[in-house]
Amino acid sequence: MPKMIFVNLPVRDLAAATRFYQAIGCRKNDQFSDANSASMVWSDAVTFQLLTHDYFSTFLKKPIADAHKATAMLIALSCDSREEVDAIVEAARDAGGKADIRERQDMGFMYLRTFEDPDGHVFEPAWMDVAAMSEANTASA
Repeated sequence: MPKMIFVNLPVRDLAAATRFYQAIGCRKNDQFSDANSASMVWSDAVTFQLLTHDYFSTFLKKPIADAHKATAMLIALSCDSREEVDAIVEAARDAGGKADIRERQDMGFMYLRTFEDPDGHVFEPAWMDVAAMSEANTASA
């Protein structure tokens, strides 16, 4: 079995969160979804498991942080092109998220933008030209 990552995220409104993640390109896996959770597949290796606050609270004793007030993590998402980065951020904005919560970064060989989902979780879609990055590193050495 290949290594996979399941990012478990507490959400206030499961239906709205599900629509948001579908809008940014995830596919809902009904086999692992129910009234308390939605399994949103980003790729063959990454799945966002959206969990209602009540259900999420059954896993840990710590209180759920308000991601609108504090940041616990930044989830980077690889993209195949600059256009895909732009499309995901615009879809996030149109689906109720906040686009460009910090300045866009364009380093020529790497391009990234940042958005928040409706619950305040932070994502950074990024495109990288690995060959150009290697050339830039070689030239500066």
